[in-house]
Amino acid sequence: MPSIYTEIEINAPRPVVWEALIRKDEWRRWNTFLFDADPALPLRQGQEVFLSIRRLEEDESTDFEPVVTLVQPEVCLRWFATMPGFKSEHVFELQDLGPSRTLYIHRERFTGLLSGLFLTFIRNDEKRGIQRMARQLKRYVERRVYREYRREKRNA
Repeated sequence: MPSIYTEIEINAPRPVVWEALIRKDEWRRWNTFLFDADPALPLRQGQEVFLSIRRLEEDESTDFEPVVTLVQPEVCLRWFATMPGFKSEHVFELQDLGPSRTLYIHRERFTGLLSGLFLTFIRNDEKRGIQRMARQLKRYVERRVYREYRREKRNA
C-alpha cells in the first residue's frame, strides 16, 4: 500500500499540540496545506467534514469530503476519503518524547485501482504539503500556543 510519511519534533507537551491540531477553526492561522469549509464543525468520529487541500502554496485548492474514523484525544486523529478508484487515509499521531516534547507524525495511505495513477501526479507535491504542514504546526505551537500555555501555568 503506497504511503507518504513525515514527522517532526515539537517543543511542547502533547496536550498543547493536540489542541492546535484538533481546532480546525484555527487552521487558517497556521496551516497552508489543509483548509476547512466549515470550521465550526468539530472533528468527531463518524462525521463527514468538508476540507480543501493545497499541495503547493501557489496552487489551486482541491476539495474533498473525508469521514473521520478515529479521534483518540491527544494520541491520534484519522480520516478516510474516497473517490471512484482511489482512497486515501490521513493519520495524525502524537507521541511523548519527554515532559515538554512531542513527536508529530503525519501519514497518508493510498489504495484503490487508480491510486498508482493518481500518485504518479501528486506524490511529490503531496509529500511537500504534509512536510509544510508539520513545520507550520511546529512553528505555530512553539511560538504562540505553548507560550500562552506556560504563561497561564505560571499565573495559576
